Amino acid sequence: MKNEFEIEMSEYLPLRDVVFNTLRQAILKGELKPGERLMEIQLAQRLGVSRTPVREAIRKLELEGLVLMIPRKGAEVAQITRQDLEDVLEVRAALEELAVKDACLHITDEEIKKLRKASEEFQKTLKTNDLVASAQADMEFHEVIYNAADNRRLVQILNNLREQMYRYRMEYLKDERTHQVLSREHEAIRKALEAHDVEKAAAAMNIHIENQKNSILESLEENPGRKQESDR
Repeated sequence: MKNEFEIEMSEYLPLRDVVFNTLRQAILKGELKPGERLMEIQLAQRLGVSRTPVREAIRKLELEGLVLMIPRKGAEVAQITRQDLEDVLEVRAALEELAVKDACLHITDEEIKKLRKASEEFQKTLKTNDLVASAQADMEFHEVIYNAADNRRLVQILNNLREQMYRYRMEYLKDERTHQVLSREHEAIRKALEAHDVEKAAAAMNIHIENQKNSILESLEENPGRKQESDR
């Protein structure tokens, strides 16, 4: 366990949440690798905390699907599997298509301004090579669409899926070849929403999600050590 990551203490968060956020970011950024074992004692020593918040953080990471508990072995960072990727993005594609269609019908001028600002902010973050900031900006772009859809149940379901999607967002953004494509796709979605064109907005969103899936699958094929094919 030689990867470099440090705990960032916060006066506003309980220690267990600080440890959870630290380990979560280490996994998402690849500082803790798929298949790497998570030893409570070593992590506690490294972060300068007791084992209790580490244990609690690992349990939360398991619930997010970022950690697996292996019988007689303990906790390890979950592999990115083709099946999990396809399952999550299939659900996301259906929900995002519904969201963007509803948004076309309900989006306000103020929300269009927010969408334009979110798109510009995303493009700025891509120039910084800060993957966490880019992933956050990408989420904020999509959240404007969710809120514009004016469907609280849909927003709730998408928010529940957000944490599972975050890892794939990070994987996608690691490939700099996708950055310009992402910017163009965001612009296509934004312009369709501004025109209240339901068909174009849905098509642009589907292309956006499909390209994400194909790019990550290609990356997994190029780096077979990062994946584990599902038995399903």
